[in-house]
Amino acid sequence: MSNMKKVLVMLLSIVLVFSFFTACGKEGTPAGNKVDTKDKDNKKTDDKDVTDKQNPVTLITVSMYGGTDPNAENYQRHNAEFMADYSYVTIEDDSQSADQDWKTKIAADFAVGNEPDVIQYFTDANASDVLAADKFVSIDEIKAEYPDYAGDILASALKAASNPDGVSRAVPTTGYWEGLFCNKDLFDKFNLELPTDWDKMLTAIDTFKANNIVPIAVSLNNVPHYWVEFLMLSAAGPDGYSVVPTQAPADWAKGLDMFKTLRDLGAFPVDTDTIDNDLAGELFKNKEAAMQLDGSWYAGGIPDQDNTVLVSFPVIPGGKAQAGAMVGGISSGFYITKKAWNDPDKRDAAVKFVMAHTSKEAITDYWGGNGQAAAAVDPLSTMTPLGVSGLEYSSAATSISSPTDARISQEAYNTLIAGIVDVSTGAKSSTDLLNEVLAINAK
Repeated sequence: MSNMKKVLVMLLSIVLVFSFFTACGKEGTPAGNKVDTKDKDNKKTDDKDVTDKQNPVTLITVSMYGGTDPNAENYQRHNAEFMADYSYVTIEDDSQSADQDWKTKIAADFAVGNEPDVIQYFTDANASDVLAADKFVSIDEIKAEYPDYAGDILASALKAASNPDGVSRAVPTTGYWEGLFCNKDLFDKFNLELPTDWDKMLTAIDTFKANNIVPIAVSLNNVPHYWVEFLMLSAAGPDGYSVVPTQAPADWAKGLDMFKTLRDLGAFPVDTDTIDNDLAGELFKNKEAAMQLDGSWYAGGIPDQDNTVLVSFPVIPGGKAQAGAMVGGISSGFYITKKAWNDPDKRDAAVKFVMAHTSKEAITDYWGGNGQAAAAVDPLSTMTPLGVSGLEYSSAATSISSPTDARISQEAYNTLIAGIVDVSTGAKSSTDLLNEVLAINAK
């Protein structure tokens, strides 16, 4: 009987195993393969399924890419692409030229609770009225939930676009830079290294002067302000340069003292006190001068695009700036308002909208090879060697500081610029000039 039971147990086991394989065979394919096929099919429609599950969202947006702005077309194209990618989102956009009437309207909208969900707006003192309404979400708060937000933006650009209180709320796209243009072919002709440090700058000045080439093209009576900015920035560093005191800082004076040093070395044109900025520019363009400080807007007008390069301004002796400190400006960016952030449906759409307009690809479109891109963009195929040099220079900036006229009154600034010739000749001390400027600014 015992043996009979064993046989029955074995027979039952065989039947069960056979039944299992038969059941599998009826499916046509093993279970694992069937799941994989289903997953593959689902993958094709994942995005659509997610989109279909979203509640419809109407996103109210405003930008400065309106009117005759060259980027108006790019902006509208990216909006259309965004709505194609996220079919549940409808964008109601009101972009206009950023004139005074528009700024007044925006401030009024924020004051009465009629602010949009997303706005591209100023980040500097021009935004003071709107910032006072306290209706923007900080980037830190957004990144706590969306870690990739502003992920393509250079750290130096993001900091440069922070508001006057030091808080980053806006994600920038483009700006401008100022830098030291050099006629590289003149440096090569005399076997000189580019002036990447102050010793090399002094060597270049001596060599060019000895060979009847103006070392530095500049009009001290007309447009000395690029040198004012970089010399004070180099001496004081970004932090010391950006704070506006009531008494002349020693570091600012140290920077301006360099005007006399450079003049005594013969670095400037002999008629620097009488020529205007256009003539100074012609000296550089015609290879009669080796170096010129100017802005990104100057690059396109230089005839020799192949042998002109940009160099970071060399730190003066004892200067507190880090190599690569740059004067430039990024004065606008995309903000998300608390109105959108506090709406569960609009929050995600607003974040996606800003990320779409501040991706590396979008910024490349907005930048177009001109000025400073807020992201590490690739050179365009149409760019000249000088254009590529400008991109490399601005992308490598270790800090970006706005010019002095963005922080002091126009009257004070005019007094500063008008006093540079006297400082360069020793007729007035840098400290006396700065105290005069700061006293006017304090009025």
